[in-house]
Amino acid sequence: MGTEIDLLENYPRTKRNVEERGATKTERDREIARRFDKEFFDGDRATGYGGFNYNSRFWQPTVPTFQKHFKLDANSSVLDVGCAKGFMLYDFSQLIPGIKIGGVDVSEYAIENAVETMKPFLKVADARSLPYADKSFDVVISINTIHNLELPDLILALKEIERVQRKGSFITVDAYRTPEEKVRMDSWNLTAKTIMSVDEWIKLFKEVGYTGDYYWFIP
Repeated sequence: MGTEIDLLENYPRTKRNVEERGATKTERDREIARRFDKEFFDGDRATGYGGFNYNSRFWQPTVPTFQKHFKLDANSSVLDVGCAKGFMLYDFSQLIPGIKIGGVDVSEYAIENAVETMKPFLKVADARSLPYADKSFDVVISINTIHNLELPDLILALKEIERVQRKGSFITVDAYRTPEEKVRMDSWNLTAKTIMSVDEWIKLFKEVGYTGDYYWFIP
């Protein structure tokens, strides 16, 4: 199995009022958010991002961390599972000219409204059945995506990530270490269907045969 490592350490953190969010989120909000359509990306803040737009301050400081960790260069290839509008991949292409990129997302809306130059490299597809041959990419990245699946489907997604990577992978998932963090996570959650403790995630990775790196989203 891979390493627990925070490859998002340079991704800007926003101050979160978890208690306020938990008090205002409803099951209807979660139902709407899990459609991953316009309401999730560019609708009301209660059901998603409230406007999902490109800003270089997010991924440009983060891509070099991935580049160093995975030793990426112009001859490398990267797949983003849950790529949304392709913002991360755009910055990969800007900072590592020539790198081969690919992205998949279940959201037709996100792909249709992706960064224009990224559209040729993006596909509407399901993480449970990635439309690529075995070992198609050097590195597969999936940020806060696979936890949006029920556990049996999440396992399929992990196996697919494992199948299409050649040299490594990195995922982040919703998790908690303490009962207090679990309460915060449950309050914060909008789209995740599988939330487990850090120990439970690590146990699952071993059971499934996931060999990539990983880290946690804990609000």
